Amino acid sequence: MVKKHISKIPPRKKDTHKGDFGHALVLAGSEGLTGAAYLASQAALLAGSGLVTCGVPKSLNDIMEVKLTEVMTLSLPETSRRSLSLSAEKDILDFAKKINVAALGPGISRHKETQELVCALLKNLEKPVVLDADGIIAVAGRPDILKTRKAPTVLTPHPGEMSHLTGKDVRVIQGDREKAALSFAKKYNVILVLKGRRTVIADPKGGVYINKTGNSGMSTAGAGDVLTGMIASFVGQGINPYSAAVIGAYLHGLAGDLAAKEKGQFSLTASDLLNKLPQAIKDVL
Repeated sequence: MVKKHISKIPPRKKDTHKGDFGHALVLAGSEGLTGAAYLASQAALLAGSGLVTCGVPKSLNDIMEVKLTEVMTLSLPETSRRSLSLSAEKDILDFAKKINVAALGPGISRHKETQELVCALLKNLEKPVVLDADGIIAVAGRPDILKTRKAPTVLTPHPGEMSHLTGKDVRVIQGDREKAALSFAKKYNVILVLKGRRTVIADPKGGVYINKTGNSGMSTAGAGDVLTGMIASFVGQGINPYSAAVIGAYLHGLAGDLAAKEKGQFSLTASDLLNKLPQAIKDVL
């Protein structure tokens, strides 16, 4: 089944330029969590985006300029806690006119004003969004925001974040992961990626894919940020969001399996996933 999704990865023609492969905007990071912004941005680049811009709080911009080489940065207004401020909305919406997709949430913080920014962007940003981590927490208690979006939305919660979204106990969610993902996807018209062993990807039209790549060594900080960047990259390249999520989950797990084969599961890190992503993509193509 995964082959039909992978076949949608656009071929690299001889006469192309960076603009042909999408521009992804990664809105991420806060004090102490610049690594999340780096991992998501670098993953988007390695997954094939022609252009990637990382939007971060202005006082962290110099840090990201050092951490990132090929990824561009966008310095944005911040709160007193060095997270993205609600006043950054206008700058983001203006910049978004030239992007194809936004990844929103990795390391973004649960600061009240930042959470309000997330909700404002979901209402007003008319571009596909991949929502992760604290971005997901921002819509917990008000998921109806998702129904009003004018562009596709992909959510990538782990079971704990899914519990926040639905109000259901983690044990209930884990007891029937497929049902939990599909019911939410249908109700709120989103692609739902319920992470964990055998990640479940659900489409609001009723499609369900259960991913079989990956291993327990991937239960490590930052692995989810890599997945977010990958899915955003594939959406930005013009792949439909459901297929983009399936491809992202499959390749993410495959990169983890390649890394585990080389160094074992015990010491696996999110950076190992980045390092093995080119090989994973090469293997499937």
